[in-house]
Amino acid sequence: MKITNFPRVRITHGPTPLEFMPRMTEALGGPNLYIKRDDCTGLGSGGNKTRKLEFLMADAVKHGADTIITQGATQSNHARQTVAIAAKMGMKCEILLEDRTGSKVENYKKSGNVFLDLLYGANVQEVPGGTDMNAAMAKLAEELVAKGQKPYIIPGGGSNPIGALGYVVCALELVDQFNTQGLNVSSVVHATGSAGTQAGLVAGFEGTRSQIPVLGIGVRAPKEAQENNVYNLAVKTAELLGVPGSISRDSVKANCDYVGGGYGVPTDGMVEAVTMMARLEGILLDPVYSGKGMAGLIDLCRKGHFKKGENVVFLHTGGSVALYGYMDAFHGLKPL
Repeated sequence: MKITNFPRVRITHGPTPLEFMPRMTEALGGPNLYIKRDDCTGLGSGGNKTRKLEFLMADAVKHGADTIITQGATQSNHARQTVAIAAKMGMKCEILLEDRTGSKVENYKKSGNVFLDLLYGANVQEVPGGTDMNAAMAKLAEELVAKGQKPYIIPGGGSNPIGALGYVVCALELVDQFNTQGLNVSSVVHATGSAGTQAGLVAGFEGTRSQIPVLGIGVRAPKEAQENNVYNLAVKTAELLGVPGSISRDSVKANCDYVGGGYGVPTDGMVEAVTMMARLEGILLDPVYSGKGMAGLIDLCRKGHFKKGENVVFLHTGGSVALYGYMDAFHGLKPL
């Protein structure tokens, strides 16, 4: 695998820290818990999309783009990071936000990521839930071309083979950190949604033959659909890297038991996970992705899925800005 073959805009503050979580480890009484701080990537409040955007924005420049088009849910972390880098690189940015939850809460509709989208200078359009977002972006691109602009479409979550390269890089970074710290890691766990993060990690770990299992905690799709999405993208990513046939279907694992009422809909487990991490480790998770991902990890630890003495790494995908859109979910908070 030669990552250097691909154009890249280097903006990530990296390598991001790999930290031990002593109080969470003690509270759960199971494996040794570590956290990979990809909430600290540096772009627009940080998050996992920064790594993907390094490659996607370089490709946009290669194609002579002057305008970026992308899409996501109302409180999209991806949209926020995309418009931030567009601003940094002097490009216009068009964002389509899909109303996937139907929430009428003012904080959800106007605060958090939505406010930052506007602050960074995006032209934001809201569209109804269930909209064909790829078709909507293609139509918008046609309209912009007719006006003389040169749009470049980035898929939701930055999740295509080019974007997934960002998490191939992260996998290589993790292997180096594990070796440096002398860690024998039994699993890397993270929230999985649009599939690019997990696909990149799988491609990276499989390509290096490091044999480090990746477990995605699903936040949207059922297990079979999620695993198929990740596998298909991992295969395409490996092909892009010039190592076709390197991805085994068995290397793609997702647990989708913690979605709750649907994408972006709060769960009791998410509220507990966010609160525990804030009060035990001083780390903020987000309510849509990392909060549900950590809720899954906490529950699996309690059920004995991970054994005492194992080293488990949670990949923090960022997104704490979205907490301001979900304050109502935390209305029962009491001081310690």
